[in-house]
Amino acid sequence: MSEDTKTDLSEHLISSEWAFEGCLLKVKSDTVRLPNGHTATREHIVHPGAVMIIPILDSGQLVMERQYRYPLGRDFIEFPAGKLDPGEEPLQSARRELLEETGYTANQWEFLASIHVAIAYSNERIDLYLAQGLTHRGSDLDADEFLETLHVPVAQALDWLSEGRITDAKTVVGLLMLQKRLDVA
Repeated sequence: MSEDTKTDLSEHLISSEWAFEGCLLKVKSDTVRLPNGHTATREHIVHPGAVMIIPILDSGQLVMERQYRYPLGRDFIEFPAGKLDPGEEPLQSARRELLEETGYTANQWEFLASIHVAIAYSNERIDLYLAQGLTHRGSDLDADEFLETLHVPVAQALDWLSEGRITDAKTVVGLLMLQKRLDVA
């Protein structure tokens, strides 16, 4: 199908109200007009956006984190990440999160991609960055943040992915992008 013959699948906002406003999550309940003229309700999370960093040490090891995630009641192995603060640009957020969570700064930054992790119920966008030329300065975790920093060989991280030990969507995408990059290089 060519671009000029695509069917319009757009849904058009009729009304909107906040269904919930918490510390982290805000949920809207919108009434929309569907392409066939009917109406429907769309509940969705409004998110400020986030970043994830793939930090690579000069040794080639990855800087990852082990962190407890309450909704699933277990630890996860992830790349450093966090949400954007109000008015913050994504790269600025990535620099801040890398330092706060791992204690590292990087002198080489590369934007890799933007991903949307829950398109059916959230507008959250996560920008992925590769960080190299790392220097350890010391971490500065938020008062309510508890995590363990890990130095992981790329092959080990990919094994953990294959074994199902790494299941966090943003980390999975980051590892697959890194694997493709390393295979092509």
